Amino acid sequence: MWGRVLLGLVAVPFLLGAAAAPSGHDHVLFSFQDTRITESSGLIALGSGTGLFVTTNDSGDTGRVFVVDDRGRTVGITSWSDDAHDVEALAPAGPGDVWVGDIGDNRASRDSVQVTRVPVGRGDRDSDGPIYDLTYPDGSHDAETLLAAPDGRLYVVSKGMFGGTVYAAPAQLSADHANRLVQVADGILPMATDGAFLPDGRHVLIRGYAGAVLYSFPDFSRLAPVPLPSQPQGEGLAVATDGSIYLSSEGIGSDVLRLAESGLCSSDSGICARDRAASAQPSPDPATRQQPSAHPAEGQVKSQRGWWPWLFGGAVVAVIAGLQLRMFRRR
Repeated sequence: MWGRVLLGLVAVPFLLGAAAAPSGHDHVLFSFQDTRITESSGLIALGSGTGLFVTTNDSGDTGRVFVVDDRGRTVGITSWSDDAHDVEALAPAGPGDVWVGDIGDNRASRDSVQVTRVPVGRGDRDSDGPIYDLTYPDGSHDAETLLAAPDGRLYVVSKGMFGGTVYAAPAQLSADHANRLVQVADGILPMATDGAFLPDGRHVLIRGYAGAVLYSFPDFSRLAPVPLPSQPQGEGLAVATDGSIYLSSEGIGSDVLRLAESGLCSSDSGICARDRAASAQPSPDPATRQQPSAHPAEGQVKSQRGWWPWLFGGAVVAVIAGLQLRMFRRR
């Protein structure tokens, strides 16, 4: 009985987040037609004009990524490993390549996580490129978000119940030894499932199950919440060069949604206005720890989505802890 109660309580905040979200029916671009794509956990929109997207399954699959066209048909597969642990993320790696992040760790027990760069495109291929080990400076973490900055540097964002942390990889990765990550920001969106840079290279959009948040780069200051259409289990996000946002979700035959150019950082947007004056100054080293701003930018666009599902989730966690304590006392 208690197991069912706990399971229900854990599910409530995610259901509430879905209920608070706008409908996604009007945004469907295509549905995955390949039944091998069961748990889309990362998404990349390839170069403008290609009409191609890249996705990957999370834990339980071999190391492979799927290339699909804008009708949802698989047109290529790149394989690189038979013993991938928990692939959860993708990031752009230049024309014809993507970074793959084997960074999932639900039990927070892995000594290291891995990233590798693989070629993608039409047709099937194998990749035998180097695999890079990454280690955290403060113990193991579960993560589903891999970011590639304009200069090529990789960032991992942990998936924390009450907030995530951003870690920067070394500017040059080594395949000969573990690459130690450096913590650069915390207080990121709780339960982050994916993220991407905006075309200007100075802003990052990070999503969770119930919405997204826009951050400045490289300090990862929180600028504004961004509403997203509801999805069963939204874990993929891509931003195209024209500013269009694409979203994917787990499940066989799941939909990929397209949001028209958001205008988040357009010339008439108030959200990013405060950063323009600073853009002429040299950017600080992103590997230096930065504290996120405690306040959103002035004049930011207000979202209709609140954070009450996450506040409720905190209360749920407290109730779960109380129930578990009560169960232990009865034994």
